[in-house]
Amino acid sequence: MGPRTRKAIATVGILAFLAFYIWAVVGLAQFVPAVWWAQVLYFAVAGLAWGVPVLPLIKWGEKG
Repeated sequence: MGPRTRKAIATVGILAFLAFYIWAVVGLAQFVPAVWWAQVLYFAVAGLAWGVPVLPLIKWGEKG
């Protein structure tokens, strides 16, 4: 598999994952208490946590 194909597959995979992740985070946000610190904590963790599962896909896409 060529590097351009690998990067294209990784890009589509990342976009698909992010679409699902955003849908899940927004859907689960309704269960967070309506207290400002709980919402800040939830969205701070959710905003940073997406990078962990995406890193292996980025590394795979950069292999060559």
